[in-house]
Amino acid sequence: MEPLAHSARPNFGISEQSYYDHVNSVIYNSTIFAKKILEYKEENCSSFLETVRLAACLHDLGKLDDKNQEVLRMGSSRHLPVNHVDAGTAYLVDLNHLESAMLVYEHHKGLCSIPAEVIRQELFLRDQSGCELTNQRLGIYVNEHESIFKAKIGKEERKRTRWSGLARRLALSCLVDADHGNTARHYGSENSIEPAENRWDERLQSLDAYVEHLFQQDASSERNQQRKQIYDACRNADINSPIQACDSPVGTGKTTAVMAHLLQVAIAKGLRHIIIVLPYTNIIKQSVEIYRRSLILPGEDPEKIVAEHHHQADFSDIESRQMATLWQAPVIVTTAVQFFETLGGSHPAKLRKLHELPGSAVFVDETHSAIPTCLWPQTWIWLKELSKKWGCHFILASGTLPRFWQNKKFVDPPESLPDLISTNLRKESILIESQRIRYRFCEKAFNRNELINFIISKSGPRLVIMNTVQSAAVIAKEMQKAGCSVLHLSTALVPDDRDRIIDRIIRRLKFQNISDWTLVATSCVEAGMNFSFRTAFRESCATTSLFQIGGRVNRHGNSETAEIWDFRVIDPLLNHHPAFDTSRSVLKKMFEEQLIQHLSPTEAVTEAMRREIMSDSNETAEFIKKCEQKCDYPQVAKLYRVINADTRIVVIDKKIIAALEKWEKVPTLDLLRNSVQLWTQKIKSLSLESIRGHDELYKWTAPYDPDFLGFM
Repeated sequence: MEPLAHSARPNFGISEQSYYDHVNSVIYNSTIFAKKILEYKEENCSSFLETVRLAACLHDLGKLDDKNQEVLRMGSSRHLPVNHVDAGTAYLVDLNHLESAMLVYEHHKGLCSIPAEVIRQELFLRDQSGCELTNQRLGIYVNEHESIFKAKIGKEERKRTRWSGLARRLALSCLVDADHGNTARHYGSENSIEPAENRWDERLQSLDAYVEHLFQQDASSERNQQRKQIYDACRNADINSPIQACDSPVGTGKTTAVMAHLLQVAIAKGLRHIIIVLPYTNIIKQSVEIYRRSLILPGEDPEKIVAEHHHQADFSDIESRQMATLWQAPVIVTTAVQFFETLGGSHPAKLRKLHELPGSAVFVDETHSAIPTCLWPQTWIWLKELSKKWGCHFILASGTLPRFWQNKKFVDPPESLPDLISTNLRKESILIESQRIRYRFCEKAFNRNELINFIISKSGPRLVIMNTVQSAAVIAKEMQKAGCSVLHLSTALVPDDRDRIIDRIIRRLKFQNISDWTLVATSCVEAGMNFSFRTAFRESCATTSLFQIGGRVNRHGNSETAEIWDFRVIDPLLNHHPAFDTSRSVLKKMFEEQLIQHLSPTEAVTEAMRREIMSDSNETAEFIKKCEQKCDYPQVAKLYRVINADTRIVVIDKKIIAALEKWEKVPTLDLLRNSVQLWTQKIKSLSLESIRGHDELYKWTAPYDPDFLGFM
């Protein structure tokens, strides 16, 4: 009787899958993934390919155990009684193929801590509870496997090479994507998608035409002439340096200018993806719309060319894998959380897409707020390895770009990066910027009533940004009760509802005669939003955050110098955010020293970053680097968090909840655009239930206000 890899699901009309079919598919696809990576590898690395292939060959060896086969033939979803990973690991350890053994050991549980495994001595990479049975029956498994595939497993010794953590993550990604993908397709929860053609040359021509049309609409304005200069500078910039900087003030057209440069790079180097990394989920839609208008060619499906990805969609259970987001489209717009936590991740579901990164151009927009300061030292090491050894090209861009690579505390020895924009053009842009905004500091800490009175005493329309979702909801509700015209925007609203409110904000801002109103929001509007308010108020947070608000005030320079106020609060209903204690202290000191008022934004945020890393965050930065060097990958993943929050997806939309519980297919984007992220502790306190059949998803049952406060 032919051995099985996956059992049938008779209730859903799904047949069983043979061991041969599954393993053969995993070998084939993981090898394809590895070969694609090696097209961009700096030097020949046949050991990488063979390591992945050998791991794929033996990753399910333990499923050949009689007890496991008995359960698989029952057609149930019961867990297998014998750990099916231990057999392949044991055989590869015996053969001294340790890198392959680690991949098999990790393909369900995630990257291991090599120091912790070494301490276990004879149990290195082994399952203590089942190793005795495995040792007894290993020869039987191997003989049956070789009989099924009619080939001997290679036993020759290979030269040991020291792999970096990044190389191990890439190798595991190849195996996991092949394994998860084949399993999901067998159960009908995932379809094979043929990647779209890159057609970089044609997309560059399309972008040129799009941008030229925008310029011609107002060719005489000083701001538009500046944007044209910056576009031309980026489009014609040198492409040989694999990491470059783009320091250009807000509103100068970086979205399209940097894309022109990346298309030039993709054409010259034959790259396979362009990835745009943004700090917040709510600005993804705006960027996606621009790229789809400017890059899509006639007859193409926009969603297959420019993919919209969010950080929440990394699912491990079989039932939800069809909703995982994979980096397969030519152009991918994603969040800093998803991109950077994938780089430092250890969990298989998170790493599944990583093998698509080699041979990609990456635009880290709003670099200043992409990740916490303490993560940059290790991140820089990964970016250097990706650019030097794996064919990647990076652009670090922001209107307030901190040049951390020039500081020994971040990069040792310090380095210099070439700029896409010339020094003279940057100086002209900074001069215009300094005439547009004035930054002010409130000496007194406000309670909520004092804060509201202070806000409404200033010219509108007004933007208020609070540090927490609760604080924003409290101020918005109190202002509404006081009779103020107020809108609210935060992650307490699902993305679809946020988009409707954003449209409402844009419409209001167009009518200059309607000015006495206020938007109360969280940092989700801090960067990338095409808003232009008269006055702004920022609960004290970080120097970078304060300067970024400049992009949401007097954006086009139409008014005389506008004001942005840094303030602090003291009120029982306004939550304190401890993560900002260090950066708030640095910002206060820099105001007192008149540095905020007299330095350029780039100089100020670079100095603030230097002071922050000198604080306790430097200890965290060094510890992350040491853990990576020691190959303690679970600890790296634990510490390397862009947002340090234990949250889960909570679905708000009742129709989507019903569809999921009926096992109907729900597009990933529909799921994410109608869901929120809630702390696990909050989910427990509200007694929210998981959606039937999807343990990683929860359903909202309490009241929800789609037009104002969302779940708050």
